[in-house]
Amino acid sequence: MKKQTKIAFGVLILAVPFVFYSFITAIRVSVVRTEAGLVSGVKNSTGDVTAYKGIPFAAPPVGELRWKTPQPAKHWDGVKKCDAFGPSPMQPKPVPFMVYTAEFLIPEQPISEDCLYLNVWTNAKTKADKKPVFVWIYGGGFTSGGTACAIYNGEAMAKKGVIFVSVNYRVGVFGFLAHPELTKESPDKASGNYGLLDQIAALKWVKKNIAAFGGDPDKVTIAGQSAGSMSVNCLVASPLTKGLFNRAIAESGSLLIKNPMLASSSLQSAEEQGAKLAEKAGAKSLAEMRAMPAEEVMKKLQGRYAPIVDGYVLPESVADIFAKGKQNHVPLLTGWNADEAFVAGFKNKEDFKKQAEADYGADAAEFLKYFPAETDEQAARSQIEINRNMIFALSGYKWANIQSKAANSPVYVYNFARKVPATGDMVKYGAFHTAEVSYVMDNLKFLNNRPFEPADDALAKLMSAYWVNFIKTGNPNGNGLPAWPKYNTTQYQAKVFNAKTQTETLPGKGGLDFLLSKTEK
Repeated sequence: MKKQTKIAFGVLILAVPFVFYSFITAIRVSVVRTEAGLVSGVKNSTGDVTAYKGIPFAAPPVGELRWKTPQPAKHWDGVKKCDAFGPSPMQPKPVPFMVYTAEFLIPEQPISEDCLYLNVWTNAKTKADKKPVFVWIYGGGFTSGGTACAIYNGEAMAKKGVIFVSVNYRVGVFGFLAHPELTKESPDKASGNYGLLDQIAALKWVKKNIAAFGGDPDKVTIAGQSAGSMSVNCLVASPLTKGLFNRAIAESGSLLIKNPMLASSSLQSAEEQGAKLAEKAGAKSLAEMRAMPAEEVMKKLQGRYAPIVDGYVLPESVADIFAKGKQNHVPLLTGWNADEAFVAGFKNKEDFKKQAEADYGADAAEFLKYFPAETDEQAARSQIEINRNMIFALSGYKWANIQSKAANSPVYVYNFARKVPATGDMVKYGAFHTAEVSYVMDNLKFLNNRPFEPADDALAKLMSAYWVNFIKTGNPNGNGLPAWPKYNTTQYQAKVFNAKTQTETLPGKGGLDFLLSKTEK
């Protein structure tokens, strides 16, 4: 009898870890039914947010589906484990540069054409929660980027009561190649905007599936930074997105002004570029182009790629669509950073003044009033501001001005001026391009080797609170927050985010007005 008791006790001892492990596993894994099948996610360490990473929202765009509109994801049996990011879109190996250390870049692996995956972070307890949805579109100049960047982690935002969704889209030659034969085979008689079509497919997935994660499909905010911001601008302009979102957040840029860093073309000129590149690569047919290994495609079809006026996703230029009031009319939160610029080399004060006279003639004196060059240091600062304006701020400023005059479409404008704490050579970058993202998402912990101060934590809490309120209501204001006035073209008030945040007349307005007057002639 004693021997049997000992055996039973031993079995119990052995069983306890298994039962405990099974219990913990049950707690940490949540299963949700999507249109294509069941997916499981993983809870965070505190048990209040579940992350589902690597959910297919479309079929892999490979083989015959390379350079085609995204097709529905195939149904799967059983439960798909979604506990890791899907591959990043096809692009060169990420290499840190300037201020952009590893946390701003995609992981080195995996990178693949099979990239159409999205991620969901949710703290909803039931489907009935119907929480507002935040769909994040990354930047990268339309040639790089992916959702697996550390700074895009959605857990902190989900803790604040929104469903955070980040989406992959094709970039570079795979996302934006146009070609006469691609246009001919398309039922829409268009080619070249596959990356935007991926974003639209992801929004359709959200519309159909997000309720299962506790989200409200009728309360969706699209948001993006840099090329992601420009994508948001395109989505607001496109007739294909009607009813897929209710608000927009655009951080650093739009396509309402020609961007000197991007290819800007009609379908015809983009097709001509594509045909020349294909001929140079020795591809005699679409079949040959689709049979080429992805690495070879990147190497042999190198070019400048960005959204084009294809007659389908964008029936007209974004500027013309907005000028005619044909865009989707939704509340907008937009702005840019004080120091976001990419200047290869600085002119000294004499050469800068000569260039101003050559460019602006009789208006050079007015130009130098806004962009002075009394010293070499002052000339360098002016060149940073001009570069920032022409690439990022000016197009956002134009959008804000147009938006402020549209009925039932309020706009809130910000300027991020916090010089992000740094050491060594990194100090010079200040309020750099992309710097605001970690503050908005309350993700400062993911930035490496930054001597943050209490003011930075407070700023992250403030900015993320404003963004979450906007996602929930279309208005960033809320209890306990300093008032953020609607932007208008009478007072031009913006929220300037810094160690001390305040409402001001939009910084640099005079220079923006001068440059805008020249670009629109």
